[in-house]
This record gives sequence, C-alpha cells and structure tokens, in this order.
Amino acid sequence: MTNGIRIAPSILSADLTRLAQQVEQVVAGGADWLHVDVMDGRFVPNLTFGANMVEALRKLSDKPLDVHLMVVEPERYIDRFADAGASVFTFHPEVSPHAQRHLVHCKSRGMMAGLALNPSTPLSMVEEVVADLDLLLIMTVNPGFGGQSYIPASNDKIRRARELLNARGSRAFLEVDGGISRQTIAAAHAAGADTFVAGNAVFASADPAREVQELRRRCLVTV
Repeated sequence: MTNGIRIAPSILSADLTRLAQQVEQVVAGGADWLHVDVMDGRFVPNLTFGANMVEALRKLSDKPLDVHLMVVEPERYIDRFADAGASVFTFHPEVSPHAQRHLVHCKSRGMMAGLALNPSTPLSMVEEVVADLDLLLIMTVNPGFGGQSYIPASNDKIRRARELLNARGSRAFLEVDGGISRQTIAAAHAAGADTFVAGNAVFASADPAREVQELRRRCLVTV
C-alpha cells in the first residue's frame, strides 16, 4: 500500500488464458489487492467465477484477495470462500436481510467483512451496521459487466459515505468499483475513496504494471 491508496485490479477483465502472467504483471506494478467478481446470473445478469478462482489466485499470489459477491443468498458461500483463501468477503445488503449476522460470520472465519451498495441503493442501508464493517464498497456502475462508464453522480455518494464512516469513527476501507480509469480515479479519491477496483483500465492496457502505477499517481493529483 502506498499513500493510503489501494489499487485492486479486477480479474474479471484479465485474459484467463494468461492468468499467471497477468497477475505477475499487476503485482509487479504495485497492485495491493486482487479483486474477484462473483456473479450468479440472478442478482446480476452475468455468470462469472466461483471459489475455485480464489483457490487458483491464492496459488499465484500472497496478495489479499478481495472477493465481491453479486449473488442472492451470499451467506451460503462464506465458509467456502474462507476455505479457498479469500481475504475480503463483500456482499449486498439488497439481498441480505440479516447482513449483520453474516458480517460477524465473515469475521469469525478470518476475513474482512464488507457491504456493497448498487448505484440506486441509499447509504441508509448500511447505517445500522457501520460498526461491523471492515469495508464499504460504492458501486460506481450498475454491476454485472466490466467496461462500463463511471456514473458521475457517484462522487457525491462517495463523499457522503466518507462522512458517514468518519462520523461513526469507522476505520473501514471505502472502496469504489466501476469505470475506474485515469480519467475518473482522482475525483473518486478526492471525494474520499481509498480503495479502487480497476479492471478494463488495467488489463486492456498495453502495460498493466505501468497502468497500476499511473492510477495510483493520478490519485495524488489535485482535482
């Protein structure tokens, strides 16, 4: 981690035929975490990875594995992902009426516990469990697919999320995911985010390692 900023390249955008090489590239560039998007084709209109991807990544790197579950009934997978080597387990309160219970379960398995909010989901959905959060993820696109454009209104939501965490004395990471690029990361950082998921911007670039470095550098530019 550098300057309190975490860059988490999203494996969703990696070339899976060259997974080991691409992981090596982003780690060489200073990636802090590796982000894994888990989608079930129900909560979001796409189907992606399972715990086996986490197992594979754990063999390739000792970096924290940041797992984001966009699934219904995420509680069914807590133990499986913990066993696979996940470091962070983030799920959606939109499908978790017993979110506090599941956050505690995640921590009991040695993982950081996070909640993610879709663009249309208000911050009030997490107000009652801030004390249980290790991470709050603000989706800056509607989840389901990589390569989408950043929603500009997200910056105000990020700012309000930072205010909420600060007001409660929370040390939770404030993560953003969706459309993060050289053009959007500085404003998100200025609004209060400290952890950035970047998929297409990193893995579609000619030099993923350099792109990780550039994204971090952009956070330090005044906007």
